[in-house]
Amino acid sequence: MVLNLSKLSVCKLGNLFQKQPSNIKENSFAALMVEPIFDYQFRLILIGDSTVGKSSLLKYFTDGKFFDISDPTVGVDFFARLIEVADGTRIKLQLWDTAGQERFRSITRSYYRNSVGALVVFDITNKKSLEHIPMWIMEAKRHIQPHQAVFVLVGTKIDIEDEREVKTEDAQTLADFYGIKYVETSALRGINVEEAFRIITQEIYDKVQSGEFKMADDWDGIKAGFARSHHGYSLVEAEPTKSGFCC
Repeated sequence: MVLNLSKLSVCKLGNLFQKQPSNIKENSFAALMVEPIFDYQFRLILIGDSTVGKSSLLKYFTDGKFFDISDPTVGVDFFARLIEVADGTRIKLQLWDTAGQERFRSITRSYYRNSVGALVVFDITNKKSLEHIPMWIMEAKRHIQPHQAVFVLVGTKIDIEDEREVKTEDAQTLADFYGIKYVETSALRGINVEEAFRIITQEIYDKVQSGEFKMADDWDGIKAGFARSHHGYSLVEAEPTKSGFCC
């Protein structure tokens, strides 16, 4: 049974459990109320030049559909989504969509430090956006230190292949130089959007499991959930959270 607590009142929950046998009713209700919706929480940030498609990529991932966003992000937008890694562990992703314009750089820098992963995004139809990737990676690493983070290079807008300015092999060469993965995507057609987020989530999780990445009280990049119960009930996450911050 799957319950969405955002749509159920406590009274309705009580009525639901009145139907359970008396010997398990109390324990099941208590377990349901404390069961989390995730095992770990990872905070990720999307960085790259303005208008490369960061917001469209993120909105497709969280809402499952394409939004034609012509206006650049102002400051920082926040989203959240639940995702499962290969072994079934549930990860809650906190996703921060940052403005690419220079005038917002002082705002977005403050979000780097508490991130454990970054999707570094460029537009395959804009060669300059690829040339700026080293600057974005350098800036992110500088502000994330002393903590470590996983980076994934993401090319967008492969649905307009006839306007391509960046060869796949050139982007792959840059990714290889930094020792990071590269994936090409299209938010319009939904190509590899899910894959880009799964790649970075799985890599972070693997580093947590190996002990390379560790949680810290003064860092929000990685947070732990709680042990799940085994009473046959689970929670599902409510609608993705969205909020906008501007200067």
